[in-house]
Formats: sequence, structure tokens, C-alpha cells
Amino acid sequence: MKKEWFIWPLGSLFRWLGGIPVWRTKHTNMTDNLALAAKNAHIFHLCITPEGTRSPNPDWKKGFYYIAEKAKLPILLYGVDYKKRLIECTCTIIPNGDIEGQMREIKQYFKRFEGLKPQNFTTGDV
Repeated sequence: MKKEWFIWPLGSLFRWLGGIPVWRTKHTNMTDNLALAAKNAHIFHLCITPEGTRSPNPDWKKGFYYIAEKAKLPILLYGVDYKKRLIECTCTIIPNGDIEGQMREIKQYFKRFEGLKPQNFTTGDV
């Protein structure tokens, strides 16, 4: 989670839950560090929040893909549809190195969900 959330009083709670502050302005090898943490952990859960919370962005970040690929983990796609009041996970991606093809598949999956602010969501030319 972005480092700004790791201040008192929530910072202690997030750290206790296993949260890791992310400095988005610094290059800290976060994907390598998270992949290593995943490999070394008996149980590992990582949740990446969606793009488009403030404005539409067709160029989705790919860090989650690199983490899963390096750690040899599947990517479970959880879609949240606010209009239908539905959360579902019906797709699992096994990273195979074809990041462009698999990102298209991931974007296609999320096109059918309507977020809280649908005007801020885009998959670009998919």
C-alpha cells in the first residue's frame, strides 16, 4: 500500500497484518523483494488494487505480473461489480512470459465489471 497510509494509527495495524509500505517515487526493487518474500513464505497473499481510482489509465502497471512470474505463483483475478453488488473470481492466469497477450486477457476479464466510478476505468484498445 502507498506509504502515506502507514502513519499513526493505521500504520501499526497495517504492519501487523503484514502490509508493506510502497514508495512510488523511488525505485526500490519492490517486485524482486515481493517475489522473494512470496517464495520464502509458507502462506503468501498479495492484493493489488485496481487502476482508474482517480482517472482513466489505459497503460496498466505490470508489477503484479512480474511478481507472480518471478515467484512462480498464479494470478487470481477478482472482479468487483458495484452495480450488481458482486465480487467474483472466475479466472486464474499462470504467467508464461507473454506479458502483452496475458495483459490483454486480464483486461478483457475486467471489462465486464462496473466499478464505483466507471468513468475512471479503461482497458485501452482491447
